[in-house]
This record gives sequence, C-alpha cells and structure tokens, in this order.
Amino acid sequence: MSSFRIRPRFKHRIENTQKEELEVTIRTAPELGKQFTCTHLPDHLYIRIHPSERHFWSPQLHLSFDQEGNDVTVRGLYGPNPTVWAFFFFGYVATGILSLFVGIWGASLWSLGKDASVLWGIPGLVFVAFSLYAFSQAGQKLGAQQMFDIHHFYEGITLDKVIVS
Repeated sequence: MSSFRIRPRFKHRIENTQKEELEVTIRTAPELGKQFTCTHLPDHLYIRIHPSERHFWSPQLHLSFDQEGNDVTVRGLYGPNPTVWAFFFFGYVATGILSLFVGIWGASLWSLGKDASVLWGIPGLVFVAFSLYAFSQAGQKLGAQQMFDIHHFYEGITLDKVIVS
C-alpha cells in the first residue's frame, strides 16, 4: 500500500446496508481502544493508531459515507497526521514560490545584462523539493505497517477486499 502516491485512497460500495449501521459497526469494533482510536463526525470517521503506538509518521484513515438507495459508498483516504501533511504542503508551496521569485529576479537581471548568478538558486530549490519528496516517501515507508493494519481492520469490518488506488 505504500507507494509513490502521496495520499492513497479507495472507493468502496457496500450493498444493502445503511450508512448509520456501518458507522456504528466500525465505531463499536473490538479493536478500537486496543489498537485504534476513532473520531466521529456526521458522515465521517477518522481511524487512527492508538496513542500508545502512534509516532510522527503514523497514518490515519478518513472515511466518508454516502447513502445511495440501499447501498453505501465509502470513500477512504489514507494520510499522515494533518500537522505533518500541512508541513509538507507548505514546504512545497514555499519552495515553488521561492523558485518563481528567484526565476523572475534572475531573468530580469540577465535581460538587463547584469550578473544573474542568483539563478543558481533554482537548482538548490529543486533539490529542496526532491528532498521533501524523498523525506515524505521515507516517512510513508516507516508508517506502512500501521497503514496495512488500519486497512486490514477496515476490510475485516466490511468483510470485503478493498483495492487502494
């Protein structure tokens, strides 16, 4: 399940059930409290690793439920703690904005015939972006077993094989 995707997801259709029943089934599972914790919002569940086993790279599963007649569509999104996700998101944004400004500044200097050595900052910023990506992939590998555990917990509750894309 650990892959080159930053946030793996799935869409799972469960026939002949009600979303309220499914939410209650997940929230009252025996594994919760031992291995996992669950936060409930209307039509949403967040399944996290129990605090005693949680580390910086521990994943969580966000489930959203849509009732479609007698069937329920469950959308699952795996990701890190929102703080970790925000760190990487803003790291990419900051790197992109800095690259844009350095590029504009360097191009302006170059077009005026002045020393445009500031453009050497762009390869450095590209290195920072690739480093962020490599760091996130390493963290995803460190949390892979916990992601498998959460996924198998969900599959055990729904009694169905779910493919993550």
